[in-house]
Amino acid sequence: MRIKSLVLALGATFVLANGLATAAHAQTVKVFVGGQERPEVMRELFAKFMAANPGVKIDLETGGATSELQQKYLNTVLSAGDSTLDVFLIDIIRPAQYASAGWIESLDKYLGADRDKIMGQYLPAYKQANMVDNKVVALPAFADAMFLYYRKDLLAKYKLAPPKTWDELATVARTIQAGEKNPELQGISFQGKAIEGAVCTFLLPYWSQGGELITNGKLSMDKPKAEAGLAMWRKLVDQGVAKKNIAEVATDDTRKEFQAGNVLFAVNWGYAWNHFQEGDSGVKDKVGVVSLPAMTGGKPASCIGGWQWAVSSYSKNKEASAKLVRWLSSPEVSKQLALKASNLPVYPAVYQDKEVLAVNGWFADALPVVQSARSRPVTPRYSEVSEAIRVNTNSVMAGVKTPAAGVAEIENRVKRILR
Repeated sequence: MRIKSLVLALGATFVLANGLATAAHAQTVKVFVGGQERPEVMRELFAKFMAANPGVKIDLETGGATSELQQKYLNTVLSAGDSTLDVFLIDIIRPAQYASAGWIESLDKYLGADRDKIMGQYLPAYKQANMVDNKVVALPAFADAMFLYYRKDLLAKYKLAPPKTWDELATVARTIQAGEKNPELQGISFQGKAIEGAVCTFLLPYWSQGGELITNGKLSMDKPKAEAGLAMWRKLVDQGVAKKNIAEVATDDTRKEFQAGNVLFAVNWGYAWNHFQEGDSGVKDKVGVVSLPAMTGGKPASCIGGWQWAVSSYSKNKEASAKLVRWLSSPEVSKQLALKASNLPVYPAVYQDKEVLAVNGWFADALPVVQSARSRPVTPRYSEVSEAIRVNTNSVMAGVKTPAAGVAEIENRVKRILR
């Protein structure tokens, strides 16, 4: 018995020592996500991965409330060749830019022979955005697109249908504003501030007229259609449908004002829905969501959004990082993000999942919008193109430039950038 006890004690000591050694030699993978990307949900996912992979420890870093702020931080870290970050989330507009700069690792060898099968399961726009020169440079985390949110209670009160054109929206908005006699009620809120959202503000009416911006790496802008789109937005301001200081309105300003009950129609991303249904929301259970309107005679168009997982080319833990990214981009995690954060899935099948629809019934309406949404121009010099568009869109919304002058400046600057 004494010998048996000694053997058991030595065995327990060996197991404990071995466990401590494993923990001591665990690979630490440092992950960066934006402050608005539900870090608490990410922590739950990371805990699950670490439990299944005891040789990996995940260190989460958060920061930056907007895509622009996160971009600035990552630019600083990656341009210095810093190896402290292993994995990070990037906006859908960034993969080509980051790959061109040599900042992100090709994932082809980590996906192996299953690469094409894996990529074929995603919504097509996300497969396309994450492949550069036929190499997989990132994997989709969650999808997004711009929607038209509306006060279904107010439209029902006045027996009005959701608008299908921007002209119809203006008419519906003026009718309800006049009937409500509430000076605080905005007809529509959209992004006029010089942020990334203003690029979509420029593109939405332009695309709905069939316009293309960049073809084969060169500017292909239809100036009359671009001017008509900016003039449409400016007219909404002049009519009092949108507020006068729309040039100061950013994405989350639109969300907050609609959530407070001060907006009839709102152009915003999918993340806003979850906020609208919170307990203290002024519009809880009063919100409808549809495709964005089109210019008269055109077809609805939406900007695609969403975030992608990338592995730093400077990482010293690429194997573990790639394994983590592959799991974070799996159908299992896509479903968890839908259930716990209302993030739109990157897999078509998850939109039909009964558990997901029980929590997010509006996903059934969201899928067609996401499937038909378009990518902003794909170019390694996207940051410069974006700045030219958003700064001039902002100037038109502020009344500093005419639509014609704004479009002329966009044309001149983008031509110089792409030549």
